[in-house]
Amino acid sequence: MEYYFAPLEGLTDSIYRRLHHRFFPGVDRYYTPFFSPTVHRALTPREARELPPAESVSFAAVPQLLTKVPEDFIWMTSVCRDLGYEEVNLNLGCPSGTVTAKGKGAGMLRDLGELDAFLDKIFAESCLPISVKTRIGFHAPEEFAAILEVFNRYPICQLTVHPRVRAAFYNGPVDMDTFDLAVKESKAPVCYNGSLCTKDELAKFSKNYPQVESIMVGRGLIADPGLFTPGGTTASALENFHDALLDEYITAFGGSRNAMFRMKENWRHWLCKFADSEKLGKRLRKTTDVAEYKAITREIFRDLPLRESIVPDWD
Repeated sequence: MEYYFAPLEGLTDSIYRRLHHRFFPGVDRYYTPFFSPTVHRALTPREARELPPAESVSFAAVPQLLTKVPEDFIWMTSVCRDLGYEEVNLNLGCPSGTVTAKGKGAGMLRDLGELDAFLDKIFAESCLPISVKTRIGFHAPEEFAAILEVFNRYPICQLTVHPRVRAAFYNGPVDMDTFDLAVKESKAPVCYNGSLCTKDELAKFSKNYPQVESIMVGRGLIADPGLFTPGGTTASALENFHDALLDEYITAFGGSRNAMFRMKENWRHWLCKFADSEKLGKRLRKTTDVAEYKAITREIFRDLPLRESIVPDWD
C-alpha cells in the first residue's frame, strides 16, 4: 500500500511538507494545495516559494492544479516539468462555494460536455502525466456512472476518489457503494480518499479492498502526523515538529503573532490526539498573546497523554 498526504489549503504548505517528512517519515507522496494558473503566465512570489524545484526536496511531491481553462492548465504543466516534477494532479474535488461558483473544482462535474472537452484538450497537449482527484458527483451519487464514463476516455495515470458529493462537503458518511463502482469500472488505478483517520481504519480498508494500492489521507494525518510512521506519533516527535514549524513560520511571516495563528490551525486537529484537552484547548483557542500561547502548548505537551488514535471533533 502507498500512502499519500492530501493537500489542505492553509496547512500543508512547503514548510509544513518538508518538516513533516523530516519528523514523520512514511508518506510516499505529498500533494500540494492547488495552484490556479491564469492568463498572466507567471507564478506569484508566493507560488514560486510553494513550488520549489523538485530536486531541492527529499520526497515525492505532486503539484495540484485547479482551473477550467485548458490553456492555463497546459502552461502550468510546462512550468512543473521545467521544475523537475513528473506528474500533475487535476482538482475536481474542491467543494468550496467560491470555487464551484466559477465552474472549477467539483463545479466541473456539473457539465460533463465541458468536462469532456477540457480533458480532451489537456490530455492531447500536456507534457506530463495527469492524475485526477474527484468527488462522485455534484448533487447526487447517481451522477458518478456518467462521470466515470468520461474519465475512462482518457489516460488518467491515477484516479483519486473521495466518495462524497459536493453538497456533502466533508461531512456525513462516505458512499462506499459508489466507490465500489469506481474500483470495478475505472480504467485508471484507483486511490481512496475520505474519512480514514486511524491505523485500525486503514487496516480494515486494506483488508476490504486488497485491489486498491493507494490511500490518500488529509485531516486524519494532520491530527496524527505519525499515522504512517513506524512507531506512530510520539509526544517528543510532535513537540519537536511543533517547535520547528513555529520557528520557520516566525521567519517566513516576519513575526511571532502571524506564526502563532498559523499554528493554531494545526492545533485544531492536534488536540484530537490528546486526552483531556478541553480546558487547555479552550485557552489555546482564545489566546492572542504569543508568550501565553507558548506556555499553553508546553503544558499540553508536558501534562496531557497522547491517545493511541485520534478522536475527531472537527465536523
